[in-house]
Amino acid sequence: MAKQQDRIRDPVIDQFIDSLWAQKGLARLTLDAYQQDLVLFARWLTPRHKQLLTVEQGDIQQFLGERFERGSSARSNARLLSTLKQFYRHLLRQGERQENPTALISAPRIHRSLPQAMGEQDVERLLQAPDLDSDYGLRDRCMLELMYSSGLRVSELIGLQLNQVNSRLGLVRLIGKGSKERVVPVGEEALHWLQRYMRQARPALQSSSAVSDALFLSSRGSGITRQAFWQNIKKHLLRAGVKTAYSPHSLRHAFATHLLNHGADLRTVQMLLGHSSLSTTQIYTHIAQTRLQSIHAEHHPRG
Repeated sequence: MAKQQDRIRDPVIDQFIDSLWAQKGLARLTLDAYQQDLVLFARWLTPRHKQLLTVEQGDIQQFLGERFERGSSARSNARLLSTLKQFYRHLLRQGERQENPTALISAPRIHRSLPQAMGEQDVERLLQAPDLDSDYGLRDRCMLELMYSSGLRVSELIGLQLNQVNSRLGLVRLIGKGSKERVVPVGEEALHWLQRYMRQARPALQSSSAVSDALFLSSRGSGITRQAFWQNIKKHLLRAGVKTAYSPHSLRHAFATHLLNHGADLRTVQMLLGHSSLSTTQIYTHIAQTRLQSIHAEHHPRG
């Protein structure tokens, strides 16, 4: 039944999603998230005999309030409110509404937690964990090295195609959030493992029945999935004896933090990460400052 409900389409929502795609070129996963938010709100309205086109400010506040009481986080509600604000601004521009019911609703305050970055020793243990006698181990070593070397998002890493990598120049061309393109350098160590993977492991993982241009292949000869990559990371963390429970993005966070710790400027890190706003990158300075303070306290004679 739930799957049947998921397939219910609302033309008002569809028009908004099409508009986002046409104007902003957002990725499919992002568009799906917008659609799911609006479908969730539309379903909440149905037993209350309301529709998306006719809701008032109080309806939205009640919806968000009930979600909060059921345990939804401030971050989740803020994201959902952001979707509603964009949706009703769209309806206003289209002449479907005369007023914006979200105009006077403020987003809940979010405690911005620091991303969990791996220490350099933990990174080294993780990178050395894959079994290099296995084609899969060689693939995983290459993926981990590339992610740490270039600060890739997990989605960017698993989505890499052969034509996005130039091993001669040591560059990777990425399609990031909002279909924005950027070119990032690959470090010498990661480049070594990339060339070795391409020469030794990838041909062995190719399947005659499933020809794929994906750079990183699964046992089926198709591109590796996000879920499989995360399972592999957990396996390698366990093998490496790393006790901290890191996330799939921890290597990307480590990339940014370690660059700052070793003297890189914030603008460079912003460009390498593909952040559209410097404020997004600035969160890493807090991690770096914490590390610098601990080094100062440990080694300075008056620390």
